[in-house]
Amino acid sequence: MANPPPSSTAKSLCARTRKKTDSKQSNKNLLLSEKAIIDTKPALEIYADDVKCTHGATIGQIDPEAVFYLRSRGIGRQEARDLLTYAFANDVLERIKYEPLRERLREGLFARLARGQRAEEA
Repeated sequence: MANPPPSSTAKSLCARTRKKTDSKQSNKNLLLSEKAIIDTKPALEIYADDVKCTHGATIGQIDPEAVFYLRSRGIGRQEARDLLTYAFANDVLERIKYEPLRERLREGLFARLARGQRAEEA
């Protein structure tokens, strides 16, 4: 393959000493243009007994029905896409416990969306 797609790899490790572990791994990818592609590879390495580990991956584009819903309430097409993109990213941002980092990343996301910088331009 001349130009392989970008890869999104997430790996969880369950060491021998981690008995009774309940691990859940989720790898979510939002494709922001018709040309966008991703090769996602969730992975688990389990070296212990008596553990529960699950993993999964999703890949998708912005839901056209969600865009339609927002547009039917007077929000423009691009603003609707930006709002849905922000909501997707905010799921990750909300999990960052260190507030200064979380807020800096959130400000960067807002700035990027406000400038109208789209994924294909980044």
